[in-house]
Amino acid sequence: MSDTNSPSTAGKLYGVGLGPGDPELMTVAAVRAIAGADVIAYHCARHGRSIARSIAAEHIREGQIEERLMYPLTVETTDHPGGYRGALDDFYAEAAATLAAHLDAGRTVAVLAEGDPFFYGSYQHMHKRLADRYETTVIPGVTSISAAAARLGEPLCEDKETLTVIPGTLPEDELNARLAAADSAVVMKLGRTFTKVRSAVENAGRLDDARYVERAFMAGERTGRLADIDPESVPYFSVAVLPSRIEAAPVEDPAPERGEVVVVGTGPAGAPWLTPESRGALANADDLVGYTTYLARVPHRPGQTRHGSDNKVESERAEFALDLARRGRRVAVVSGGDPGVFAMATAVLEVAAQDAYADVPVRVLPGVTAANAAAAKAGAPLGHDYATISLSDRLKPWEVIAERLRTAAAADLVLALYNPGSRSRTWQVGKARELLLELRLPDTPVVLARDVGGPEESVRVVKLADLDPSVVDMRTLLIVGSSQTQATVRGDGRTIAWTPRRYPETAPADRV
Repeated sequence: MSDTNSPSTAGKLYGVGLGPGDPELMTVAAVRAIAGADVIAYHCARHGRSIARSIAAEHIREGQIEERLMYPLTVETTDHPGGYRGALDDFYAEAAATLAAHLDAGRTVAVLAEGDPFFYGSYQHMHKRLADRYETTVIPGVTSISAAAARLGEPLCEDKETLTVIPGTLPEDELNARLAAADSAVVMKLGRTFTKVRSAVENAGRLDDARYVERAFMAGERTGRLADIDPESVPYFSVAVLPSRIEAAPVEDPAPERGEVVVVGTGPAGAPWLTPESRGALANADDLVGYTTYLARVPHRPGQTRHGSDNKVESERAEFALDLARRGRRVAVVSGGDPGVFAMATAVLEVAAQDAYADVPVRVLPGVTAANAAAAKAGAPLGHDYATISLSDRLKPWEVIAERLRTAAAADLVLALYNPGSRSRTWQVGKARELLLELRLPDTPVVLARDVGGPEESVRVVKLADLDPSVVDMRTLLIVGSSQTQATVRGDGRTIAWTPRRYPETAPADRV
């Protein structure tokens, strides 16, 4: 409700939610507001008919003033100088002025709205223009989403699931991203968008359980499987529903599904770093395979089986995942960071190259790798050419690591150093610092990034000469600057590091 300094003689504005279509689903408050109003206003198309008025018809009495707020257009083509949006803005301004005249005359105005006034409703445009000037009450109504779920007889979401509401008018790539990341979802405003929405639902792997509801609780109601609906028959007043997956009845499929392995990068610390595509792959998997620490970052979902293992059995883990897929299972191999950077993608593809797994589909989905996450927290130290090197000598000898460090340092590349230390590897950082000091100045900026994105995140910029190996552990990544990398102190006292994109004229110039 909005209380303003308008004159006491001014009327009161009501935004009245009518529910999805059946007059019996109107609230008592909505019926009272309609009965007590001097003016009944409702939006309509140019033909003059209004669904909102038809829902409320039995409660509109003789003697009430009716204001039809008629849209000037119903498609996005117009010769208005401001285009489609300009034409609508003018219409809303004129409609608000019409209602304001009644309110100024002391009349109570009830603006009818299908569903809920603040849920994709036309009333909200009146509210924005009038509620700051007149006493206003908004009466909620049953939304089309609730009506659709009721008609389907299926829960929308439960426990820790989230519900995503999406307008079908979004671009297809945006629909793909939103649906891929959704637990359960409702896509509104179908009609001409139906084919695009159906494609996005299929891309998300949810076509089998997706449902369709048309005109819920209205004449001409229709429900069914989304996959079975003829696109030419779909009106605007319809929704696609991806219901809750918890305890959902299995979809009968006479043919066994072909299995696959998807290697998924979770980023440096889980949920905030996941891409929508990765979220979708994790949600749609029958089995999750991975290092137990990384599996812990993935939410538990009903019907999924988890197979955790130690971090040192990558080949065995890959073979296990491929065997599951060969039996028709959809398998997500969970990897930290980006799976292609010192992680599980190589292990899976190496095993998949064997003849026994030649027909098993394998996909790799990228993730935010530790170097990029650390660089973003520190500023932009990877702004120019850089090399990525692992200091772990578990899979290659130290002599190879040392030679690569010398070569990259001699080329004046910024260095992103993975796996710099652990409980069993305590001397490599010290050796690397000694080697780099032969080729880099002592004040070269070094980023120490620990547990980026996690609860113990710490990102500092120090000088190469001051790098203390004792503070480096397996959760730390180092970025060693080039001769051009700068470290500056910002106004808030934070030190940031950045590497210019341009190089001195003595070296080959960038042509970016």
